[in-house]
Amino acid sequence: MRVAIVGSGPSGFYAAEALLKQNEVPVEIDMFDRLPTPYGLVRGGVAPDHQKIKGVIAVYERLALLPHFRFFGNVMLGRDVQADGLRELYDQIIYAVGNESDRHLGIPGEDLAGSHSATEFVGWYNGHPDHRHREFDLSQEDVAVIGIGNVAMDVTRILAEDPDALAKTDIADYALAALRKSRVKTIHLLGRRGPAQAAFSPAEIREIGELSCTDLVVRPDEVRIDEVSAADYADPENKKNVDYLQVVATRGEGTRGRKVRLRFLTAPTELHAEGGRVSALSMELNRLDKNEKGMVVAKGTGKHERLKAGLVFRSIGYRGIPIPGVPFDDKAGKIPNVQGRVTDASGKTTPAEYVVGWAKRGPSGLIGTNRADSVATVQALLADAKGGIALTHDEREPDAMERRLKDAGVRFLTFQDWKRLDKLELERGAVSGKIREKFTTVPEMLAALDKNAAAADR
Repeated sequence: MRVAIVGSGPSGFYAAEALLKQNEVPVEIDMFDRLPTPYGLVRGGVAPDHQKIKGVIAVYERLALLPHFRFFGNVMLGRDVQADGLRELYDQIIYAVGNESDRHLGIPGEDLAGSHSATEFVGWYNGHPDHRHREFDLSQEDVAVIGIGNVAMDVTRILAEDPDALAKTDIADYALAALRKSRVKTIHLLGRRGPAQAAFSPAEIREIGELSCTDLVVRPDEVRIDEVSAADYADPENKKNVDYLQVVATRGEGTRGRKVRLRFLTAPTELHAEGGRVSALSMELNRLDKNEKGMVVAKGTGKHERLKAGLVFRSIGYRGIPIPGVPFDDKAGKIPNVQGRVTDASGKTTPAEYVVGWAKRGPSGLIGTNRADSVATVQALLADAKGGIALTHDEREPDAMERRLKDAGVRFLTFQDWKRLDKLELERGAVSGKIREKFTTVPEMLAALDKNAAAADR
């Protein structure tokens, strides 16, 4: 059974793991990624000061080195190979393309200069080729981060951290240089609901509260638990968050030069301009209530505040982007599916096509969440295969895809090419006392490999 997996992030590798561990049918896997480098958000999204989380790469690498697994890096579906081309050469296709775009607030001023998505900033400091050339005005003293999930925590922490604490990580060199010149003094971290409904983890908020150069400031009246939040507060993780923030609230303003001001029950309503760029943010204060389903929701009170903010990051969730020839639910921002089986516009299942991860369920869960999700989709795939559902039962030449890419002039990278690039990045990092120094553009990556190959031939 020949399976194409499009995307090399956690969900794609967990799908590969589930396929290679089963003993029902022999499997050959070709994994594609539009970048020359594998691992998706583990490489391009996990914060540089969270190296332990990146340790999961060791599991993925062991899979990639197995004999029935091939990696095709720098191959983009819809550009270098079409969906119909995959359908011709593979028995099943698994889309593991994630959510590469972001959700918008839908408020006036959102497109002003100085207003950015968290996606851009995270990609920038991680050296992602899509965001290598972004610019962020860190000369601004007041910043607003809208949203209080873990991505918002990462953005806030990188802005608030002492650059010396990041210097030995794999943060992009240009980002570290910019952060060393940063004049940011106040970071307003804005949540729509209350502390018992916060999406950040206890570990993430504690990291901010324990920064050496920044005070976490919380208003006592905003971390009290009322009757509406009682049920949410009973959840152990939520209770940890609330209890910790109630202690933080007793500390007051603190003494450090930089502040993270965490606010709850706020809803941004407009970004204001001065000199053609964002200068302030208006927000409505919320109260908590329960809807007809008993869920805690935020409702506006009619009271408003205005904050000074010369730089704004929205972190209110990710969404997918359409791929030519692949069904897409524009409203939900993901590939439509029923339990991992891709469906078309009419809701009918498309034979032998599957989806995993955020492209399947939307932007929810952590890296490990993807394992069970991918296993469930692979189980559906195997059940379908037993029932004779596949794109082709003909014998296909294993090298057909490689030949097609070469004929089309596509410069694709194998996993062995990636390992060479990986070694070069680690060597570059060792020179400057870092874990690694990433290559941050595709041309730079390809040139480094060419130079390395030329040196090896001499």
